[in-house]
Amino acid sequence: MQHNSSNKALSMPDAFVILFFVMLLAALASHLVPAGSFDLLPAKTNAAGELQKPRIDPQSFSYSQESNQGVVLFAEPGETGFLNYAFEGLVSGDRNGAAIGVIAFILLTGGAFGIIMQSGAVNNGILALIKHTQNMQILFIPLMFTLFSLGGAVFGMGEEAIAFCIVLLPLMLALGYDAITTVLVTYIATQIGFATSWMNPFSVAIAQGIADLPLMSGAPYRMVLWLVFTLFGVIFTMSYAAKIKKNPEISVSFQTDQQLRSQQLAQQQSAFTALDAAILTLFVAGIAWVIWGVVARGYYIPQIATQFFALGLATAMLAIVGKRMTVNGAADAFKQGAAELLPAALIVGMAKGIVLLLGGDDPTQPSVLNTLLHLAGESFNEVPAYIAAWMMLIFQSIFNFFVTSGSGQAALTMPLVAPLSDLVGVSRQIAVLAFQLGDGLTNCIVPTSASLIGCLGVVRVDWMLWAKFAWKLQLWLFVLASLAVVVAVAIGYQ
Repeated sequence: MQHNSSNKALSMPDAFVILFFVMLLAALASHLVPAGSFDLLPAKTNAAGELQKPRIDPQSFSYSQESNQGVVLFAEPGETGFLNYAFEGLVSGDRNGAAIGVIAFILLTGGAFGIIMQSGAVNNGILALIKHTQNMQILFIPLMFTLFSLGGAVFGMGEEAIAFCIVLLPLMLALGYDAITTVLVTYIATQIGFATSWMNPFSVAIAQGIADLPLMSGAPYRMVLWLVFTLFGVIFTMSYAAKIKKNPEISVSFQTDQQLRSQQLAQQQSAFTALDAAILTLFVAGIAWVIWGVVARGYYIPQIATQFFALGLATAMLAIVGKRMTVNGAADAFKQGAAELLPAALIVGMAKGIVLLLGGDDPTQPSVLNTLLHLAGESFNEVPAYIAAWMMLIFQSIFNFFVTSGSGQAALTMPLVAPLSDLVGVSRQIAVLAFQLGDGLTNCIVPTSASLIGCLGVVRVDWMLWAKFAWKLQLWLFVLASLAVVVAVAIGYQ
């Protein structure tokens, strides 16, 4: 049976193959769909006296007058070509986000954790912890899931889950769970919290500001949704984890999990020593430093990557002084840790190429993406309120495939969707809710999400295997989201 399941897994197309064919579709769309653009309204000052960014004028859409549409096969300087998507995608963005910033984050963090894991202290500590907490394991998954969901709701935790996947994977494997459980407890929990947040400054606040709603308004209903979705996530994860613990072979990540377990056993020392305690104390202090930086100082990708790099350096120094590791051994561990995450880093960059082939996400420049946005908005006209609200959810879910940034999607879609909601009899608060749920929940499966691919990369799970597992979860989340917007219409959510 194991042999057959292995053959099935091997016959599934690689994530790079999937992305390539999506690129082909994007390139074809650039020839078939005319490009368009919007004008921006003047910047306004909000109630707090802050100058807001200029917004799209939804009535200003116009098609490009240029007849030459569509990407070429190979681009000369200053153009976008199909064969250029890999390089252009990899170097796009800036140090604070996709793609180049997230790529650097993945490689540096992976290298740092390569050193930490090679020291053996984490494995020894896990085994000692399990030995002393046999009766408390039932509380571990619900507690972790709730905390990560809260992190997503309060400060938009997402990319940070990549590092915590590395931290928790050895513990999950030692407890008898799998890599999938690790992603559920960390990344999926953050996205459920993100999607149902009542105060997230990176999605709710931006979308409400664009929709001319009081910031953080409508919080009670969103808090109820957070409780409902988080409870569903806890139950789903605990049910899945129990099945895996009883029968590990049914996991889609069983083969790679077994390899990682073997590595853990190889790295295990004879006993938990003072050096292990010193390294783990440093590790906990480093994690506390990261959490403090995110919450108190607003640290993001550049700072967090540097913090983990510093933690890796400090761990190497301790391990070298304690004669657990040589200088060259530390360097090799760093290179090996980064190398294992290189495929995930490449996918993050290449996925950005999809948006580039569609003309980019600048609303003022002619692009196919702007045209698709305009046509989707027009389809909301003259439909019942319940259907319109549900269509908004579907639209935001699909659009998130192309623009996975919450703030970026809000900036592009809300100037169109908010006025349209007035026309179809749906409150702007519901339009914002549809944006939230569509944006956050589809991050759990779309291969263009840098955070998802980063998390899957660090736990050694191919995206296709993840999709094979996650489609049922995604379907349940969509059903819950659909009920949430329908109930919001029914209660007149404002």
